[in-house]
Amino acid sequence: MKISIYIKTQQLELRGDAEQVLRRYPVSTALKGAGELSGSYCTPRGRHIIRAKIGTDCPENAVFVRRRPTGEIYSEALGAQYPLRDWILTRILWLSGCEAGFNRLGKNDTMRRYIYIHGTPDTEPMGEARSHGCIRMRNADLVELYDLVPAGTPVEIVE
Repeated sequence: MKISIYIKTQQLELRGDAEQVLRRYPVSTALKGAGELSGSYCTPRGRHIIRAKIGTDCPENAVFVRRRPTGEIYSEALGAQYPLRDWILTRILWLSGCEAGFNRLGKNDTMRRYIYIHGTPDTEPMGEARSHGCIRMRNADLVELYDLVPAGTPVEIVE
């Protein structure tokens, strides 16, 4: 299995061993476009792997800060209380770059940039570039994907 993320069409595809598309989901990548530099708020391109899966057995809409569940469950009221927060919800698939000098090591290191595939409030639009660099998904879609892929799954992010 492998994951392909297409920045241009704002879609994520889960592909099987014979390259057949098993699932297709709308996503939201970076508002600032594609790029690998730390601090750019861009979505990094190229070959990655899922380095860690975080949030197994957490409820849908569980809130994460620094990759740890806070005990909060996202609601519109909580969103209104913290309107500037970049919500990381439900599950985290933490990405690590595989291409030294491009998306791994130094100022271009995807993992050190804390780039994830993660859930977001269901009120946030999908199919539009709006994130701060991560790949946002609908919570129910993320739970399904999370349960289908192991750590180590290859992820290709294509502009």
